[in-house]
Amino acid sequence: MTDHRRMLLDTASLYFRAFHGVPDTVRSPDGKPVNALRGLLDMIAKLVAEFEPTELIACWDDSWRPRWRVELIPSYKAQRVARETSSGSIEIVPPELSAQIPLIREVLGLLGIPVVGAADHEADDVIGTIATRFPMPADIVTGDRDLFQLIDDSRGIRVIYTGRGMSHLEVLDAAALEAKQGVSPTQYADFAVLRGDPSDGLPGVAGIGEKTAAALLHDFGNLDGIVAAAADPGTALSAAVRGKISAAQDYLKVAPRVVEVVRDLDLPEFDGRIRPSTPDQDNSLEELSSTWGLSSSLKRAQRALADASS
Repeated sequence: MTDHRRMLLDTASLYFRAFHGVPDTVRSPDGKPVNALRGLLDMIAKLVAEFEPTELIACWDDSWRPRWRVELIPSYKAQRVARETSSGSIEIVPPELSAQIPLIREVLGLLGIPVVGAADHEADDVIGTIATRFPMPADIVTGDRDLFQLIDDSRGIRVIYTGRGMSHLEVLDAAALEAKQGVSPTQYADFAVLRGDPSDGLPGVAGIGEKTAAALLHDFGNLDGIVAAAADPGTALSAAVRGKISAAQDYLKVAPRVVEVVRDLDLPEFDGRIRPSTPDQDNSLEELSSTWGLSSSLKRAQRALADASS
């Protein structure tokens, strides 16, 4: 067993990846889809066995598109909206996946993995708060690049990035992030603001790509420094870049709040320690496994968690 280390799962990121990565022919004995759940269980088994956490927490999107972020940038995740309701935006989620989400929560709970969310906030914000307010070395498992801003060598916070698939996991500390993107973790949120992200409906600064964003941050340190340089005719900044930054002033005033991960939420109590399962848990999981056809995937996850608890 390793020293104490927490693992924080960006749960939706993982079950979406599982849903699209595991064939939809993977179904329960009565024909219901279980590919996302089976895939997620296999991910958990691999991650726990490989990285040996002592705590495991499933961080949850209680709101996948928080109103306060949308008020700042209306296009935020707009391309994923199926419809608007009085209680918020309904995300475009395949019905075969939607049907599995309650079961995913149930199985995680029976495995002793707490599911932690916060009203009007995303899993990113839950992860940021736990990593900041509950000090312990931690591995953040995600396919979301925005969480690179949480990497902190001084506190042992790394990102296990799933963007290239579970067979090609990238473990990112500050040096690895610098090599990958050309910026430090403390610069990453500003880098993301400048570059933008079409998948999240963030426009970025028109004409500023990743290389230019990294170069500007290298020269001027942070977004405030870049904006100040654009306003100062005496700085060594090309007229083209100066014009692009100046034209994006309204966006640059609000985008940092949208991109920056919240780190000070009031969260419900949780206990992420990986512990031996109880007979009641085992019996309930055996029943679920039989009903839903989870046998091999569930057994692998149970075995990995049992080994981690010993």
